Amino acid sequence: MLSKIGLTAFALVAFVRVASAQQPVWAQCGGIGWTGETTCVSGTTCTVLNDWYSQCIPGSASSSVPTTTSTTTAPTSVPSGVDKANFWFSFGDSYTQTDFDPNGILPQPGNPLGNPPYPGYTAVGGVNWIDLDTVVYNNSLILTYNYAYGGATINASLVAPYEPTVLSLIDQVNQFLAGAANKPATAPWTSENALFSVWIGINDLGNSYYEPGDRDAFSDTLLDSYFGQIQELFNVGARNFLFINVPPTDRSPLMIGQGATAQALLKQTIAGYNSKLAARAASFQAANPGVQTWVWDSNAAFTTVLDDPTAYGFVDATSYGNPGDFWGNNLHPSSAAHDIWARGVAAVLNNTVW
Repeated sequence: MLSKIGLTAFALVAFVRVASAQQPVWAQCGGIGWTGETTCVSGTTCTVLNDWYSQCIPGSASSSVPTTTSTTTAPTSVPSGVDKANFWFSFGDSYTQTDFDPNGILPQPGNPLGNPPYPGYTAVGGVNWIDLDTVVYNNSLILTYNYAYGGATINASLVAPYEPTVLSLIDQVNQFLAGAANKPATAPWTSENALFSVWIGINDLGNSYYEPGDRDAFSDTLLDSYFGQIQELFNVGARNFLFINVPPTDRSPLMIGQGATAQALLKQTIAGYNSKLAARAASFQAANPGVQTWVWDSNAAFTTVLDDPTAYGFVDATSYGNPGDFWGNNLHPSSAAHDIWARGVAAVLNNTVW
């Protein structure tokens, strides 16, 4: 059993790669917004997958790179290089969603997020943190199965999502258990090379903070259900877990419009929940052999930027929807902010294969 939890307080320190004249195998080498190197090491070719993403792939550009953008047809054979990959299984809500369909094109070398085409369908229309941590700030070839679903809550019977068709954390884990958990040839993950991340709770708290009753007790109830799903993942071989806490959505334009009293109540609710989440992560590691956990403190990250937005290139802490705004819309941070989050997560995982 690992004795130390990787609980890391956020510091806005750039995650810096070692400068290189050429990109290594499987690294990004081009695409919209890419400012890094565009040439690849010998034996690999910078291959265009779509407007957003080019990757250094062994062999020539005619190697086994998917040429279709279909999201409904799964591969009929195992793509070359899958056995050399590391895996990331992601769960969450709209802060993480890319609209991945586990019945469609699956993640594979040259298309590491599977479907839909990179960067996927995200809450603000551009890249988000999981995209970037898969293909830009990654330490290896990562194939990411992103089950996150917009509007998700932990357990729909505890906090109802905005529509009954939304997949809760329970539903997302069940998708994994019915498919990739069985370690098919297309996803030959192991306990050592697979990371399981969860960023959820935003909707659980945002849709219930105003309800009467004991908020501490309700946070415990939510986390009981949350860690029941983590135990399910452990039972099928998951050993590496990244937990992300709830950001200060009390400072979102949506909540600003609700007034100072509502903001203060949500802030207090988030603080209590986040404290309990950190304790649960530590307890889970202590109680389960071979588990390693990391916690990325999104609340601290958001707070640091929102307290001094111009220092990070943003117009202010409240505007949304335009270039230079921190917020992409009235609840979700922009893609520029997601780049900061991706660097923070990468810093937490810097000494791992991910």
